[in-house]
Amino acid sequence: MSIKFTNDHEWVETNDGTSTVGITNYAQEQLGDVVFVDLPEVGDTFEQGEETGVIESVKAASEVFAPVSGEIIEINEALNDDPALINSSAEGDGWMYKIKLSDAVQLDELLDKGAYTSFTEELE
Repeated sequence: MSIKFTNDHEWVETNDGTSTVGITNYAQEQLGDVVFVDLPEVGDTFEQGEETGVIESVKAASEVFAPVSGEIIEINEALNDDPALINSSAEGDGWMYKIKLSDAVQLDELLDKGAYTSFTEELE
């Protein structure tokens, strides 16, 4: 089980073919206070890179993209009542959805923690 990252600031943690997806701590810091999260529906299918939802903050709205292809099997219902969970625990309790991975090879295309950290440092 390892965490991978995208250039669009999503993280994905995969265990036994199921990937948990959220936005990175860096992304939530850039957004500011999150006030609303538009999540996909269970049963929706997405290709890698497709928009899966939107996060709205007091500063901006930002799209969330699928880091891997697959079918949504669970959403984080807690975000409906408390979208600020993304601010307090972006890479933990603030996860957005779980997706049944359809192509494990896609994980190899994503960034590891070191590469993602280097990427975000270049953005500063």
